[in-house]
Amino acid sequence: MITLSQLTELLGWAAVVNIAYLLLATLTMIFMRGAISSIHSKLLGVDEKELGSLYFKFLSNYKIMTLVFIVAPYIALKIMGH
Repeated sequence: MITLSQLTELLGWAAVVNIAYLLLATLTMIFMRGAISSIHSKLLGVDEKELGSLYFKFLSNYKIMTLVFIVAPYIALKIMGH
């Protein structure tokens, strides 16, 4: 059985990993957009003009899920003192 302190530590590391991935994905989309758009357009058959909004939706949904399911519970457990 997992203790609350172990759960807090797990959520803390999960938050670090997910925020690092979000940062990496955002920076990749900013600085390598042309190459990535070209590859994704060919792979998925989506017009390159549509990919900008799809990337934005992906990044915003990922950020919301990370905040709601990982960061918020971690902060709540830290406030509780675990």
